[in-house]
Amino acid sequence: MHAPDGFLNAGTAVATGAVSLGVLAATLRNLGTSLKERQAPLAGIVAAFVFAAQMFNFPVAAGTSGHLLGGALAAVLLGPALGSVVVTVVVVVQALIFADGGLTALGYNIINMALVTAFGGYGAYSLFRKVLPANRGGVIGATGLAAGLSVVLSAMAFSLEWLFGATAPVPFDKVFGAMVSFHVLIGVGEGVISALAVSAVLAARPDLVYGARDISVSFKRGAGRVSRRVFVIAALVVTLVVAAVVSQFAVDSPDGLERVAEDTGILGEANPLEGSVFSDYAVAGLENPTLSLAIAGIVGTLVVLSVGWGLIVALRRRKDKTV
Repeated sequence: MHAPDGFLNAGTAVATGAVSLGVLAATLRNLGTSLKERQAPLAGIVAAFVFAAQMFNFPVAAGTSGHLLGGALAAVLLGPALGSVVVTVVVVVQALIFADGGLTALGYNIINMALVTAFGGYGAYSLFRKVLPANRGGVIGATGLAAGLSVVLSAMAFSLEWLFGATAPVPFDKVFGAMVSFHVLIGVGEGVISALAVSAVLAARPDLVYGARDISVSFKRGAGRVSRRVFVIAALVVTLVVAAVVSQFAVDSPDGLERVAEDTGILGEANPLEGSVFSDYAVAGLENPTLSLAIAGIVGTLVVLSVGWGLIVALRRRKDKTV
């Protein structure tokens, strides 16, 4: 879903950029009055995990791959507002440091990968929670279903953007059908990964899961508990393993958006930062591909962790100064 430059016309790029900036500005302003200090470490860890997990492309069908988007997962763990900001950090770092996704495409990449998946995904999660049991299984099940649906919503969002910003003579219905069909399959993987991640957090620190805050105190007390420091360290270790080791097993097949572009003849433009030190998740000049990917993954994980954590700390300090 990382669209390159030139996928949509300039007017659409500007419009989506303005929408993204406006929504994020309002979100950050509201977060500045509601953030709690304990959310900063978790926000950084979630951002880092989403980045690391996105490095792993899993096969789906017909020579196509998919990867985690993470918006619904972040929303369940942090709330939709903070979740959208966290995934935005990931998308921006990927574009600026790893040349993954275009610079002029940041507006619609943020909308599709962060805003739609976080807010739309959490909306779906809330609906699923109403019909599923109010227990651990209900939270996990709702997470998986909502995460899968969020991928389809993201695909639909790009299709609608194509309707207004097409740069090739490819009809809307063809793009819409191809995007949705591929991303329904990718959504299965998204749902499984998200459900497993939330299950792990519920087992260790259920009090940190935003989407489970309505569950009874007795359930939370009955779950395993570890200290916040131990949880953060363990989560960081797992995230670094995903970035440095699990990423080595990613398939080389094009992802859903890339496959649709190939099949329909949609052309993009190269990121002007292509060829930078960590472009394409590799270290320039390092000939060992395994080591190159591992170093790039670790660096990216730590950068995203620092930016995500630092942003929340900065918002908290700003709140304290204005009180």
